[in-house]
Amino acid sequence: MGGTAQDRGVPGGRYVPIAEHGLIGDLRSVALVGTDGTIDWYCCPAFDAPSVFASILDAERGGCFELAATVPARTKQFYFPDTNVLITRFFTEDGVGEVQDFMPVGGGRAEAERHRLIRRVVCVRGSIPFRTRVAPRFDYGSLPHTVRMTGDTAEFESERLTLALTATVPLEADGPDVCGDFKLSEGDSAVFALDKVGGDVTPRRCARTEAEEQFAATVAYWRRWLAASRYKGRWREMVHRSALTLKLLTYAPTGAIVAAPTTSLPEELGGERNWDYRYVWVRDAAFCVYALLRLGFTGEAEAFMDFVTRHISPGDGKTSGPLQIMYGIDGRTELPERTLGHLEGHHGSAPVRVGNAAADQLQLDIYGALIDSIYLYDKWAKPISSGHWDDVCALVDWVCAHWDQPDEGIWETRGGRRNFLYSRLMCWVAIERAIRMANRRGLPADLPRWRECRDTIYRRIMSRGWSEERGAFVQHEAGDVLDAAVLMMPLTKFIAPTDPKWLSTLDVLTEELVSDSLVYRYDPRSSPDGLRGDEGTFSICSFWYVEAMVHAGRIDEARLAFEKMLTYANHVGLYAEEISHTGEQQGNFPQAFTHLALISAAFNLDRALG
Repeated sequence: MGGTAQDRGVPGGRYVPIAEHGLIGDLRSVALVGTDGTIDWYCCPAFDAPSVFASILDAERGGCFELAATVPARTKQFYFPDTNVLITRFFTEDGVGEVQDFMPVGGGRAEAERHRLIRRVVCVRGSIPFRTRVAPRFDYGSLPHTVRMTGDTAEFESERLTLALTATVPLEADGPDVCGDFKLSEGDSAVFALDKVGGDVTPRRCARTEAEEQFAATVAYWRRWLAASRYKGRWREMVHRSALTLKLLTYAPTGAIVAAPTTSLPEELGGERNWDYRYVWVRDAAFCVYALLRLGFTGEAEAFMDFVTRHISPGDGKTSGPLQIMYGIDGRTELPERTLGHLEGHHGSAPVRVGNAAADQLQLDIYGALIDSIYLYDKWAKPISSGHWDDVCALVDWVCAHWDQPDEGIWETRGGRRNFLYSRLMCWVAIERAIRMANRRGLPADLPRWRECRDTIYRRIMSRGWSEERGAFVQHEAGDVLDAAVLMMPLTKFIAPTDPKWLSTLDVLTEELVSDSLVYRYDPRSSPDGLRGDEGTFSICSFWYVEAMVHAGRIDEARLAFEKMLTYANHVGLYAEEISHTGEQQGNFPQAFTHLALISAAFNLDRALG
């Protein structure tokens, strides 16, 4: 997979496609490694920090860490089994070599602050010449830096961040970059370690023996973590890869879970739908908790609940309601959106944005997602505290008072607020799940008010969300536009999965929004969303579609659709947000939404198959 090491994989040789990457990380940040051995994306020291390597967004100005054979080579990339250690193999006429990429996890606070990234090169057959070029471009390529060589250490110092590169092979400065040529014979290895330094953290060599020890420790960490999975079903490899990916998207210091670790990867090449996803969407993170709890990973759920308790609580003073739709990984609420005009974007797909103005939107559905995750945590992990229950009550009381208003909806449209069915549905979920918790545990609540409001929302959806003309539930009141978000109606137990109205809706969705098992979330031409251009099929909707068919008893169709979706994963089992008309991955990568939906669909389909 991945063509040749010298060819970036696209016409003009400047960009590797989004899907031609694997992911490594240390539960604080991640790096994307191309199938040609180049690190194209890395933010240090956290997911939402300015980039150090961003050639995936600008091949010339973004910066990268190249490491590849200097002779023609075929490459293949895979994960060391049951881990997030990535291996890129180079096949040449004279030998076979591999680059083992990983970021050590744990090891105490001092080591965590180092944010070490290790690249270990091994020749396994014959001999191979390699070349490396380390070209950091700090602060999204906007800050200059100096290079200082001291023995086998190169220090890249910018105004706000200093990185140290150590190597077991000779390096030399080349302007703002560092380069090196070396040749390995069978059994030989070379080690590169990139550290964040400053304060108490000083440059430190990473000898071959230490690299071997760190490799073994990192493998052991991931395998120990994955061993807690309870999933034993048919699609174990894909489910576990999705679980490992979701774990990589967690920020260990706070328990936050980011929607994706990248910004501005285009939903359509040349389009303007480029957004920064390196934040905690309440909805996405809550759904992640559901998926991880399904597999038995209660620790991540507990860490996120701690994040909720500390940062997402009623009474933050916002006039639109007690919750923002997204937060920074440290819990901050200010996420100003700006455009980086000096970066051309992936394949020239500008604008490149950092920050996200959607943080100020009203999206009523997040209350249902959050309270449903709290309900499942209380049921499957451990009972929530009295203080947490007080917060739940405050949220539900707010929903009861404010559900009946237009909002921007789950898809964060920028075309004005509407009375979205999905938003109403999830308000119903918020109240209904809270009622379940109160009844099961005998917790104090204004149950008569809650029940009345829940039932009012139900009747509102059934009367105003249903279109007799379309024979389907539609996107918003006073309209007839279809929306894949209504696939959640049976999944949330709002409607029976075999209800005639639901089966009719499923048939209409299949006819109009489904293309060979892939599902469009809506048609922007019939439902203007305030943005130019088209988009691909939305992968979370495709997995929702599988689940909806499972619940409707259409098991064979569901299985075929699921197996087809698996063919769209990249070479190491990762998914972006969308899939293009030609089957290419589009949007930020990898996307938590897609992987959590894969887990849920696999779990439910496997159970239905028996």
